[in-house]
Amino acid sequence: MRSLLALGVAVIAAAPVGAPAIAQDESGFQTYLGELSRQAAAQGASRRTIDLVIPTLTYNARVVQLDRQQPETAPNAPISNFEPYRRSHVDAARIGQGRAAYQRQRPRLQRIEAETGVPESIMVAIWGHETNYGRVMGNFDLPRALASLAYEGRRRDLFAGEFIATLKMIDRGVPREKLIGSWAGAFGGPQFLPSVYLRLARDGDGDGMADIWTSEADTLTSIANYFVNAGWRKGQPWGFAVSVPASLDRAAIANRTVAPRCPRVFDRHSRWKTMAEWRALGVVPQTRAWPADNVQATLLEPDGPGKTGYLLTGNYRVILDYNCSNFYALSVGLLADEVER
Repeated sequence: MRSLLALGVAVIAAAPVGAPAIAQDESGFQTYLGELSRQAAAQGASRRTIDLVIPTLTYNARVVQLDRQQPETAPNAPISNFEPYRRSHVDAARIGQGRAAYQRQRPRLQRIEAETGVPESIMVAIWGHETNYGRVMGNFDLPRALASLAYEGRRRDLFAGEFIATLKMIDRGVPREKLIGSWAGAFGGPQFLPSVYLRLARDGDGDGMADIWTSEADTLTSIANYFVNAGWRKGQPWGFAVSVPASLDRAAIANRTVAPRCPRVFDRHSRWKTMAEWRALGVVPQTRAWPADNVQATLLEPDGPGKTGYLLTGNYRVILDYNCSNFYALSVGLLADEVER
């Protein structure tokens, strides 16, 4: 595959002097679509779908602009406190709407939890965080957005792969007009990427299609299936708030491994210890009884020593698989607790 840099230079060199930049981008984009079409065919998308979608696409400069505006965190940049994030993401409105959704969906949620082991409240909390319970799901045409981001080239392999996955969704029976979502390619109630949809979206209402745009049953079933696939352990909490004694020797429990994925996230966690060991160290739960003594957890103090800490089990790592951010995962867990309170 020719690099975007090489492709862009060739396009600009061929463009008339003074030609508008958007025209140069459109010309280069149309050239790139030929390459993307060949790649899609080689990866198993049908010729019928390729010919249905590719000729309709035009360059979307807006999604490229949005992608370039994403903040990049320097490796040693200071990490802000969690408390302001918690107040804005586990707020009264989100809690109230979550409780309403929880009660409205109880029979369905109970059935899904019985089948999967994923708690009802966790499903609702993910739904609430991702799309405000289905209210905000994006209005970008997914194939156009993803092809434009692939053409831009900074993360070409990612976005080209997700574009090809949208073609395979059509091959699987998803109507072309359904392919609407966020500028970066996530869509539906769970905000799945196309490749995740192909692997993990599920039909929860028995109509033959995993319609995570308009079917709440399909949305919740698909979220649960994602968590099952990521290794959720039935009957184990995600974690809980704790008071940590000032005397705790934090150096003695410091994490000494480097995570291959999201190292800044996992570096903030302590070593794993059993609940019995944490209790012996003087850690005290704030809102619940201790789980079984042999359940393992790490300690996270997101606002520093002297503030609320959290003991986090392996199920917290499953939430991180959905979005690798401690603030996100903590707020999902805390919202889930509030929703079922």
